[in-house]
Amino acid sequence: MAPQIVEFDRIALIPVSLTSLCSCRHSHSNLRRGPTFLKLNTQRNFHKLRFKLEVSPNGAQGIFRISRGVFLKHRRRVISAVARAEQPEPFGDSEINEEVKSGTQLSEEGGLDSEHQPKTSQLRKRIIFGLAIGISVGGVVLAGGWVFTVALAAAVFVGAREYFELVRSRGIASGMTPPPRYVSRACSVICSLMPILTLYYGNIDVPVTSAAFFMAMALLLQRGNPRFAQLSSTMFGLFYCGYLPCFWVKLRCGLAVPALNTRLVASWPYLLGGQTVWTVGLVATLISFSSIIAADTFAFIGGKAFGRTPLTSVSPKKTWEGALAGLGGCIAISVLLAKFLCWPTSVLSAIAFGILNFFGSLFGDLTESMIKRDAGVKDSGSLIPGHGGILDRVDSYIFTGALAHSFVKTFLPLYGV
Repeated sequence: MAPQIVEFDRIALIPVSLTSLCSCRHSHSNLRRGPTFLKLNTQRNFHKLRFKLEVSPNGAQGIFRISRGVFLKHRRRVISAVARAEQPEPFGDSEINEEVKSGTQLSEEGGLDSEHQPKTSQLRKRIIFGLAIGISVGGVVLAGGWVFTVALAAAVFVGAREYFELVRSRGIASGMTPPPRYVSRACSVICSLMPILTLYYGNIDVPVTSAAFFMAMALLLQRGNPRFAQLSSTMFGLFYCGYLPCFWVKLRCGLAVPALNTRLVASWPYLLGGQTVWTVGLVATLISFSSIIAADTFAFIGGKAFGRTPLTSVSPKKTWEGALAGLGGCIAISVLLAKFLCWPTSVLSAIAFGILNFFGSLFGDLTESMIKRDAGVKDSGSLIPGHGGILDRVDSYIFTGALAHSFVKTFLPLYGV
């Protein structure tokens, strides 16, 4: 009968026969009738166990018993094998190799099962929280006004905190000096106030300029030696996390021109605001949000199915095939919603709006990927289960709001009505 060296990793117990414990040339009297101690082979990340192994020579079949006191952690697979040995013949090399191969195959199958379960659970969380976020954001967009602005301000505050934590991470901070914590916290508060000031004043240029001036003065007057890297990261934080999201307030709440051609206007209930709810700002925001979601979805599906050519080294998983699929999906959703909502009235305007939304979402995603790549992290945070942080979800929207607002207000005659 062969001794068993059991490799105990985090997934399975793999019985592997190495040498013969007892040669069949010896008689039954040569077998030890007392308990035999088996010391486990330990490697990196393995645990050592010691237990009794009793071998009964009665019959041609060996019987293994493990005494009490051996505890295994929960959710770990134990692959047990009963070694059978006939007395007349010892184990040969071929039998040992076959047993090792079978044990390895069993461990691989168990490993695949254990890896598949976390992926399924992660996908389930991602779908559930994604649907919850989508429904909540849809209600906030329909509500508009202060509801939309306060929700955006809260998201901006969390996103700004995540941004400055990325700046202070080991990957970025090793090559530069991050701004002091009191500056990053003050900058996060200022960024969250910008959408509210935009709704109240209608313009954000003066508050942004004033905030940039005071942040620069605080950095220049700090103790120690001020660094240009501190100033540049702080100014970019004000622009990226504070100034750019304010254009969504300008688009949703500032363009209050009634969308007279919208088919839903006549049948929209008065309890939900009546006909005055459906403005150009609401319709443009809904189309823009929907086209961004379509771009991400089609790009993911197209990249998985046909992706071969890498798009950029900033995000190695993105491919040209996926980008083209995302562009097509974004344009298709924009045109379909434009036909359904009767805005904009021109098909060419709807196509141009879809193209603009796609490039805004793509480069917003790549910008955040570049920041995370330099920081050496996969996600900007862990606030949303299955999705990461706020910046991981809104990176495609940061630049798109400014592009969409400028397109509707500047290039569409009569705001596309």
